[in-house]
Amino acid sequence: MPPTHPLLADLPALRPLVRESWQRSMDALSTPAGLTPPVVWESRELAEFRRDHPLAAIMPVISKLLVQPSRDTGLLIAVGDEHGRLLWVEGDPSARRQGEHINFAMGADWSETVVGTSAPGTALVLGRSVQIVGQEHFNPAVHSWSCTAVPVHDPDSGAILGIVDITGGPDAVGANTLSLVQATVAAAQAQLRIERLEQRVQHPTPKHGSFNKPLYRDSLQVLGRDQGLLHVSGQALTLSERHTEILAVLALHPEGLSAEELSDKVYPEGTSLTSIRAEMVRLRKLLAAEAPTLVPESRPYRLPRTLVVDAEQVHNYLDRGAHRLALNIYRGEVMPRSAAPEIEGLRTRLAIQLREAILNDASPEVLLTYLQLPEAADDVEAWRCALRVLPPRSPKRSAVVAHLEALAR
Repeated sequence: MPPTHPLLADLPALRPLVRESWQRSMDALSTPAGLTPPVVWESRELAEFRRDHPLAAIMPVISKLLVQPSRDTGLLIAVGDEHGRLLWVEGDPSARRQGEHINFAMGADWSETVVGTSAPGTALVLGRSVQIVGQEHFNPAVHSWSCTAVPVHDPDSGAILGIVDITGGPDAVGANTLSLVQATVAAAQAQLRIERLEQRVQHPTPKHGSFNKPLYRDSLQVLGRDQGLLHVSGQALTLSERHTEILAVLALHPEGLSAEELSDKVYPEGTSLTSIRAEMVRLRKLLAAEAPTLVPESRPYRLPRTLVVDAEQVHNYLDRGAHRLALNIYRGEVMPRSAAPEIEGLRTRLAIQLREAILNDASPEVLLTYLQLPEAADDVEAWRCALRVLPPRSPKRSAVVAHLEALAR
């Protein structure tokens, strides 16, 4: 058990749930002073992300049951994604203006690792309903607010899709508030289930590789990590490097691959087909136990359903000019140590595409975000580009100049 942070020694009255959240917050943020929730998306990018997000389907339910009744109550209704980023903030107009002073607004990140203890971020960490009252917030700027948040779960897989939150004064944590939000979320999840059933009735036998857009997408994270993180059926599973390579290759080729083709894409040198077949047996056994809906088919090897690879998401966002969205997903190079031919090719193509898109077409803020990536640390051309696009009086120029001088030395 990690040691208690010294700051918590002066706060013996905190509820255990809040105390544990403060401990996590101190580990991630060191101090509550000066925290400002960052804006992740500008308006155009936010609109695009909201359109593609599964929670868009439940907004009519949220609006009818929570937003419309809250117009003159001093309350805000927020709906955030599975990472704690606020996609919609509606409700009382005066409260919305006040909320903007603490950046409780659309496009802002209210995850626990970014702003510390709050109902939206903490509820996502715990996977259950949470109420945070006044000074229980980690950030002193939020001590005049209270909030109630309830996670929204995918009705089939159980995975968390996002969060519904009521924020305001004492009424936001009133005796009936939690029940109201929980009932609203239950109605929203029922709506998701109905929509899914309608999809199945309308498209009962989709062709392989031509799936309807799911309400929750299974995903594989390979950016900035060699052991992939698989999200499926409400679970997160860490894979070995080899199994990550195989699963990523199959996800990128939904039409399927023969044993020879799969071997050529996974192994850097000529290897007998026995090796790839043995690995497939082990991968199938693992997935049968942990993620049975993703057990690969054979002849050809292929996945039974769509698996979204985060690297492909970045590629798609870049193709659409959504640079900020791409950087928001990008966590570093694709499996940096992998020598699998397919992975090496993907890693190189994506790194080049990202760099060219950012240097040629991104805003100064997005370019500065890109420069914080390890792969950009020694990129003199990229840092010089930042000097060209920053306004002459920008206070950020001095840091860019200092970094270029350090590179020159």
